[in-house]
Amino acid sequence: MSISKKIVDDFVANDISFVTTVPCKQLAGVIDEVEARPEIHHIPANKEDEGMGLCAGAYMGGKRPAIIMQNTAIGVTINTLVTLTQFYRMPLPMLISYRGELREPVACQVEMAVHTKALLNQLHIPTYHFHKESDAAELDAILKYTFMCNKPVAILTDASFWGGYGDQ
Repeated sequence: MSISKKIVDDFVANDISFVTTVPCKQLAGVIDEVEARPEIHHIPANKEDEGMGLCAGAYMGGKRPAIIMQNTAIGVTINTLVTLTQFYRMPLPMLISYRGELREPVACQVEMAVHTKALLNQLHIPTYHFHKESDAAELDAILKYTFMCNKPVAILTDASFWGGYGDQ
């Protein structure tokens, strides 16, 4: 089974029926898998904070949402995370490609990687970092946790989790 299929299977097993996504090369397989699932309503978003608003609306409408995004946009989501998601105690699993670590080919990605975990920590958002495929075995428990405690949760997936950046 592909890791993308396993991730989306865990979403479905945890009754996640609404997913919004912002394009990301590393997460493309998961996004394709979400799009292929009739039990998930998929709405692509232009920006991550817009996607969080869509997830809030889905949650208020009785759906369990999730967002798929890159860490490079954590900065633009802070206000939405704090004043909407956290203030109203909305659970929100955030599957995040963690760009900017070792062997990153795009220099501007590095700067946000330096700040991602510190920002999530400052916001008191539980954060899990997947380095290898076997780490995904924890996803089911992480999803149960976020819906049990009504909190946003960040699942960072780095390049090594997705197989690296190729043979640079």
